[in-house]
Amino acid sequence: QVQLVESGGGLVQPGGSLRLSCAASGSILRIDAMGWYRQSPGKERELVATITRSLSANYADSVKGRFTISRDNAKNAVYLQMNSLKPEDTAVYYCNAQGIHATLGYSDSWGQGTQVTVSS
Repeated sequence: QVQLVESGGGLVQPGGSLRLSCAASGSILRIDAMGWYRQSPGKERELVATITRSLSANYADSVKGRFTISRDNAKNAVYLQMNSLKPEDTAVYYCNAQGIHATLGYSDSWGQGTQVTVSS
């Protein structure tokens, strides 16, 4: 398995900022894509942002201009800087990694999730 651990979630007021971090560990040969997804009660899990090994990023329209995804390939880590947060950003945020495990082959792994709550 590839283990993913998220951190950085919490309670923040509208307009505030948070930075999420995710670190991957395990018998990893290569991680191709990493990303962040989120899910709120009553809603489908949705893509927030993804980033490839070559650092090409893709964002949901709802977060463009406010969120920035980054990646450190050497550390097998991905980050999400969230600025100008809105109440509708409230969700559990999950880290995702797609790549090759040393013994299991292709792996699509998820973290446990970290809660982000935007409220006054």
